[in-house]
Amino acid sequence: SPPQGYYTRRGGIGESGDFVTSPEISQVFGELIGIWYISEWIATGKPKAFQLVELGPGRGTLTDDILRVFNQLASLLSKCDVSVHLVEVSPKLSEIQALMLTGGKVQSNPEDKSAYMKGISKTGIPIFWYRDIQDVPPGYSFYLAHEFFDALPIHKFQRTEKGWREVLVDIDPEVPDQLRFVLSPSSTPATENFIQPEETRDHVEVCPEAGVIIQRLACRIEKDGGAALVADYGHDGTKTDTFRGFQNHKLHDVLRAPGTADLTADVDFGYLRKMTQGRTATLGPIKQWEFLKNMGIDLRLQVLLQNSRDTATHEQLLHSYDMLMNPKKMGDCFNFFALLPHHRLVRPDKKQKPESKSPLPPVAGFGELLLK
Repeated sequence: SPPQGYYTRRGGIGESGDFVTSPEISQVFGELIGIWYISEWIATGKPKAFQLVELGPGRGTLTDDILRVFNQLASLLSKCDVSVHLVEVSPKLSEIQALMLTGGKVQSNPEDKSAYMKGISKTGIPIFWYRDIQDVPPGYSFYLAHEFFDALPIHKFQRTEKGWREVLVDIDPEVPDQLRFVLSPSSTPATENFIQPEETRDHVEVCPEAGVIIQRLACRIEKDGGAALVADYGHDGTKTDTFRGFQNHKLHDVLRAPGTADLTADVDFGYLRKMTQGRTATLGPIKQWEFLKNMGIDLRLQVLLQNSRDTATHEQLLHSYDMLMNPKKMGDCFNFFALLPHHRLVRPDKKQKPESKSPLPPVAGFGELLLK
């Protein structure tokens, strides 16, 4: 039942929760994402307004770090109308976000049917909360989904001699209060609809909801411009069984005590790319360490180390850098993936004067950082 769901009731993020995310580890992570959006805004000619839309904002730490960058670059953004739109279904997490971003100064918004809460950030930017991406107003927008898609429900399928079968959950007849995995006796509507004919793996996880959300983002970007950045652990259509649970930072049996652990499955970026249906261009997935390196994390770390007065801060900075960048920690298992309008990467094929063919600016993060 949704009201009894893990995020709705608990939202166990952070040191005392069930898992820790990159923004909780280091402010640099969010700052570099903020810079990525500014860079895209400049590359597309500095539109007069943009919306920052985050899906599943957790505790609000990432948006907070991004807004700090926007505030530091206030002179650059002075003629731009910036607003923040958070898509959050959990009442508990939206309270934590409101506290983090506005100091708790928010009002519920019953007269507006789409946004259920609104407030002003500590830096003076309007913030709105919604339950669904479709409630967010149209317009030039930067979308962010950090560790969002991995938490959505999946269908699991197993190839058998009789064809594809769906992996279902059943009550164990031997142990009445235990659940177990079983294979469907015959094919199900999901096996008919979600397995691609060209599939070569023997075990597949599909997240239809992720497909629907990516389609919506692709349609919005195609129509109104902007970009979407997805950061999550995942693969490019190669992995099989990745469904797992975490409780108190340790692996937890997914079928034990439902609703008490963080359940997650790796994001299939190959599937996300397919679900854009060619409406947008896509970049990535590339490894987190590579994206952050391309975004200049090493330079940012040097500045912070020079400015840190005490040993504890110094050590904390090096520790969090290692957490984010070390391939054995988060560096390799997290990936970045972007959706962009086609014209951002390839000029529309119109009869152009040769002299107007200046090269399009590269997309930050997805290519090597070259310092002039």
